[in-house]
Amino acid sequence: MSTRIEIYDTTLRDGAQGRLVKFSAEDQIRVVKALDDFGISFIEGGQPASNPKAAELFARTRDMDLKNAKMAAFGSTRHPKSAVEDDANLKALLDAGTEVVTIFAKSSPTHAKHILRVALEENVILTAESVAYLKSQGKRVILDAEHFFDGFCEDNEYALSVLEAAYRAGAETLVLCDTNGGRLPSEIARITRTVRERLPEAPIGIHTHNDGGCAVANTLAAVEEGAVHVQGTINGYGERTGNANLCTIIPALQLKLALPVVLPTQLEGLTTLSHLVAELANMIPRDSDPYVGRDSFTHKGGMHADAVKKLKTSYEHIPPELVGNRTHISVSEVSGRSSLLQKAADFGIELDRDAPETKAVLERVKELENQGYEFEGADASLELLILRAKGQHRSFFKLHGLRVAVERRNGETDGVSEATVNIELPGGEMMHTVGEGAGPVDALNNALRKALEGTYPELREVHLEDYKVRILDARAATKAKTRVLIESSDGQAEWDTVGVSENIIIASYQALVDSIEYKLHRSRGHEG
Repeated sequence: MSTRIEIYDTTLRDGAQGRLVKFSAEDQIRVVKALDDFGISFIEGGQPASNPKAAELFARTRDMDLKNAKMAAFGSTRHPKSAVEDDANLKALLDAGTEVVTIFAKSSPTHAKHILRVALEENVILTAESVAYLKSQGKRVILDAEHFFDGFCEDNEYALSVLEAAYRAGAETLVLCDTNGGRLPSEIARITRTVRERLPEAPIGIHTHNDGGCAVANTLAAVEEGAVHVQGTINGYGERTGNANLCTIIPALQLKLALPVVLPTQLEGLTTLSHLVAELANMIPRDSDPYVGRDSFTHKGGMHADAVKKLKTSYEHIPPELVGNRTHISVSEVSGRSSLLQKAADFGIELDRDAPETKAVLERVKELENQGYEFEGADASLELLILRAKGQHRSFFKLHGLRVAVERRNGETDGVSEATVNIELPGGEMMHTVGEGAGPVDALNNALRKALEGTYPELREVHLEDYKVRILDARAATKAKTRVLIESSDGQAEWDTVGVSENIIIASYQALVDSIEYKLHRSRGHEG
């Protein structure tokens, strides 16, 4: 097989329906950039008709210079009581300004009759009219045949008639959806084969949910039967038990089925992409996930570890570097050294494999990760750590003390936060400053800025774009460690820093200081 497979990512729409998944407006932009860099073909931004945040996303991405991906707006066919020209949903899809529009249509008789409450023939007509209208407005139209596999098993001729009507009306891809996620690979394969025989010229897609634990297997089964368009989400996020996991599907397609999906250099970024999206969604990366999980290529001391040292393929199904992961021997002091060298090279830092500072950095990274640090989503903190180990970065200031107080005045709901910092600048000058803010972290940031901006005016360019907090061990209750991830920007670049402590203020301070130090390193080099 050599057909190129289109990857259609729906993390920002279907994935965001997961119970604990939450993306801010800024998170969405970062996800779009990361998916585009990775080589995804289509990025679904959501339903502009029902989601103001999705409408904002389309407005913000309209002028983005995407290199690989096309944004897709998502919505339904026209309402049964509306003409296509007057339908609010179709108008919102057009107003989104995307070249690609994906609409879902009922392909199950039960859903047409009892959910949409229209006659079966009318459902086919409104599907065809919606596709044709969007096509007439210059849009590329993808049809998601909702509940297709269930509908096919209920009435195969009706389900096929919906596909045929949409294809005749101009849909460029017909996506077969296992919306309830309950079908098995053998069923998916058989039904996809039937569709290919019935519509041999039509490009077929697959969209599966994971309610039966078969979403990835079902997707691969459809591809092996001729599907050329694959829909899913990063890390399998989605409502109920989730969607098909693109972080498992993509390497399976490329490395197991030899189907081109992305460039090999892009595939090497898969683990980073997975962890970045997890951080932005405020989800904990699953260590046991195939390919990208921390434990995917981890071997504890013993026979397996010894075998892997001698021959990696003895207990690893692929070289982990192909997906940006690494072999980890938990009892070995050199595990992860290659990954560290590669990461340093990405930062433009030379590390000698056998140099003492390389070992020191690796041991420090291990130590911090054991404390709860996560550097996959905090490159700036990792870069500073490496530079400090090499003696190539000296601090631009020194903290002698900080104090943060929160006070509720006159029955205020939120109260007022105040932070005091004592900072020593180069040359021994001491700065004692006080800052107020909407919360303790905002107050701390303001106090630091007051102390530093006179000496380092470029810090006025820096803005905190996002602030995320994760409790690392909820069972420890109020004594649990907290990880804080801060995204900063100066209008030209963005960077991420991390801090960990049982005290959320200290964790926030660590991340804030790294953010400031990183900016000053970029603007002033070794000065300090």
